Amino acid sequence: MATHLTVLPVDLLHGWSTQIDLTSFLLLPHPRTGIPCLFYAIRNTKTQSQSILEVHSVEPTDGRSWFLGEEVITDGRLLIFTPVDPVFLLLPILQATNPLEGIESHFRPAADIFDEASSKLFGGSPAPSDVSTQVLQRDILQFSSLDSVRQSLHHVCDVKAVAQDVVVYRYSSIKVIEYLKKKVSQLMDSNAIDDSKVMFRSLAKNGLMDDGNEKLLEVGRIRAACDLLSQYLPTNLRDTLLATYDFSDLDAFLKKTLEQALSVIADKKPTKQVLKSTGDKKRKGKASHGVEQLKKVNVNGMAKLSAFFKKA
Repeated sequence: MATHLTVLPVDLLHGWSTQIDLTSFLLLPHPRTGIPCLFYAIRNTKTQSQSILEVHSVEPTDGRSWFLGEEVITDGRLLIFTPVDPVFLLLPILQATNPLEGIESHFRPAADIFDEASSKLFGGSPAPSDVSTQVLQRDILQFSSLDSVRQSLHHVCDVKAVAQDVVVYRYSSIKVIEYLKKKVSQLMDSNAIDDSKVMFRSLAKNGLMDDGNEKLLEVGRIRAACDLLSQYLPTNLRDTLLATYDFSDLDAFLKKTLEQALSVIADKKPTKQVLKSTGDKKRKGKASHGVEQLKKVNVNGMAKLSAFFKKA
């Protein structure tokens, strides 16, 4: 089996098998773009808990290799496995079977929901190059069989037990937004926003770190958390989530800050009239010492320059 240099989360190293099971790779629609992307289902052999990892491939533009001890790994790519909440992967799948807005969906078994979703997502559209539609449909069904996925259905669906072994589900937009708002609060409490240098610089650049802007800073952190979650949300859910918060004061402050910055730039920029007068002043200034000396030369009796160009 080929060797690849891989970066894994520390908390998932315990119980991780040194051999990667190729059957555990899943092609699933990315929750934001809908484009099939690679994920990996892992089970901790000690706790028997399951996790879903997103697989990123960082590939250099030029040919590279890795040196691992005495071994040379010719494939210079770096594989990065990052945990992803199964709920985010469920959203585009469940929305594919959700009826039009204003029409309430019916309770159905999970198997029926995923079977319809696999057909709607990939059944009528050509698969990406080198990937068959059957593989995409199969991986959605395999994803639906994971225990962690079945548990995640309770976060975004209304659930009913109609018999001892029969449970039915119905997509709930209300539960989805409630769950996403909990994720925003978790990001705020975990200091993920403050620990991110990009986020911190953005808040400071907009003046939200200044004294007296504590309330605006808190609203700015909420928007930053929403933007972070938006990387894994369809556009309609992102807009719905943002609409649940009041960003009016923050928007007004940022607009005023931008107008002030543009005003300062406009004041410092020289106008055309100033540039013109400056140029005229330079042209009318005192001549150089050499020119002044030439003015004092006696030119009486000297032939003019044009005389050298007359016909003989």
